Amino acid sequence: MKDFWMRGSDGCEKETSEAPLVSVVDDDASVRRSTRRLLRCSALRAEAFASSEEFLQSGRMAETACLLLDVSMPGMNGLELQRRLAEIDRLIPIIFLSAHASDEEERRALQAGAAGFLRKPVSKEVLLHAIRAAIEIPRTNPERKL
Repeated sequence: MKDFWMRGSDGCEKETSEAPLVSVVDDDASVRRSTRRLLRCSALRAEAFASSEEFLQSGRMAETACLLLDVSMPGMNGLELQRRLAEIDRLIPIIFLSAHASDEEERRALQAGAAGFLRKPVSKEVLLHAIRAAIEIPRTNPERKL
């Protein structure tokens, strides 16, 4: 199996259709842009969405291998999206990214099954490690829908 964690010879944009898809949901355009570029430079497919609602309507939910999710957003916030995905049995590994989340929000996210909770700013090494770990979590439930 191909190692998707290696960069292409030019260091970027070596996205392939077999690479895992990481969906980024954040209302900050600069965070979406920079995170998407980092992921693509790390040989991952990446899509970015400005809101929870946009992600839900995108048609990308079923193929998302990991969801990077901001906690505080207008409309449906990250915790509400996490709850909504659980209600419809879409158990996508979620890593929350937040600059302003409370300890209570972090606790709730992790108790609800988040694969990680990172505080912005986060180093690219820490973020990529968390994504790799989340994607490689064994799928122990054969009925799980991704």
